[in-house]
Amino acid sequence: MKTDDFQNGAMSSGSDTKLVFGGKSVVGTSTLPVYDKFSRHVVRQVHLPSPAQVRDAIDALQESYEDDLLTPFERGEILFKAAGLIEERAEEFVEALRVEAGFPVSDARGEISRTVETLRLSAEEARRLAGDIVPVMGAPGQKGRFGFTLRVPLGIVAAITPFNAPLNTVAHKVGPAIAAGNAVLLKPSLHTPTPSNLLAEVLVKAGLPGRRIAVLHGGGDLVKLIAEDQRIRFFAFTGSTEVGAIIQQYAGLRRTQMELGSIAFTYVADDADIDKALPKIVNAAYRKAGQVCTSVQMLLVHRSRMTEVEKKLTPLVSAMAHGDPADPKTRVGPVISPEAAERIEAWVEQAVRGGARKLVGGKRQGPLVPATLLADVPEDSPVGCKEVFGPVMSLVPVASLDEALKRINGTPYGLAAGIFTNRLGDAMRAVRQAEVGNIFINEASSARVDVMPYGGSKDSGFGREGPRSAIAEMTEERMVSFTTD
Repeated sequence: MKTDDFQNGAMSSGSDTKLVFGGKSVVGTSTLPVYDKFSRHVVRQVHLPSPAQVRDAIDALQESYEDDLLTPFERGEILFKAAGLIEERAEEFVEALRVEAGFPVSDARGEISRTVETLRLSAEEARRLAGDIVPVMGAPGQKGRFGFTLRVPLGIVAAITPFNAPLNTVAHKVGPAIAAGNAVLLKPSLHTPTPSNLLAEVLVKAGLPGRRIAVLHGGGDLVKLIAEDQRIRFFAFTGSTEVGAIIQQYAGLRRTQMELGSIAFTYVADDADIDKALPKIVNAAYRKAGQVCTSVQMLLVHRSRMTEVEKKLTPLVSAMAHGDPADPKTRVGPVISPEAAERIEAWVEQAVRGGARKLVGGKRQGPLVPATLLADVPEDSPVGCKEVFGPVMSLVPVASLDEALKRINGTPYGLAAGIFTNRLGDAMRAVRQAEVGNIFINEASSARVDVMPYGGSKDSGFGREGPRSAIAEMTEERMVSFTTD
């Protein structure tokens, strides 16, 4: 098995993206091309493992978990140093995100900034990971006995991550797993493999034992191989509801955290401050070309404000320049593949044939879909009832908050919603009645901050990200009692 010295920088931006395990960069047994998402040129090959290499990687992780004991302080130091190294190497990460994810520079820099914050939050949580005192002597007949709980790591955490946040979503799984004392097996998207390798390299340079993290590239067959090994104790997955259901079946009684599909709504009430709301909504709808689970797909607007919103929103969306993500003026880059672009275009055309008005939008150009704003979308069209995952937002008039909540709760999903209103009573009613894991008042549906607990309900999944919440998911509470009399 050929290896490179991973710790000494085997993962340069122009080289193939290899496997990572045992502290080494390892050549796989086969490769697949990785494309520049704008030019569609092959930029590198990503290496795929054999079943034997998967076993070797898990062997190394298990050995490290058992042998390479790290104190909470040491885990915090590693994560904090890794955050600093990412800042030092920001341009290398920007390039990987631009090429493989198609991110405009502004989106790439935002992703890096959030990743640094996520790792630093994880470092802080590592240092204060603790249990609770249990008042055992408060029970009858327990004189001389006292107790406490510990939070102990589970073992190996498998992190299975998507293409649309190929650095920060990875950090939201890897950072807490390391902070909690676990070993990590990371399987990133085949569309965007390199940011995960770069993150692993940074962590090892920051002091993480090389055997403590593995990065394996592959598809569904690899996930099945990973899941069949019972030494994997926890699965952290972000992706589609359909794939999440398959992974849950593989996991059986083992623990999982699932962040799945969504149709995200934002409601603009009759009393909303439109001029403050619309810039937030536009950013939330079109950043990362709308490829965010919480991107505003359906903008519900009180009928009394519909004309004003349409008039003011149209030029804001029209100003969202699309094109080469290397151009600083670009706000909407390519979607992840030509096939995705073709699907989005077909859904928009189907909605227009069904009576929708296209207020803003243009012709698809390969993987580029211009920022698109629709009105009068048929509710039963794909744009109206499925997750678009592209730069498309639809305006929907509603008569009241009750009607807005009915639309929000009327899908199988429940990840996030935004409500713009200045009435405290209406805001609190929405907080109580919206069937979502995250609700943002006077923010759009995509207003997550990395310190927050984050996750969905219904078909949008379960469990919570955010470093503090994720560490609780990735540890086990152990009860300890002592009797002294």
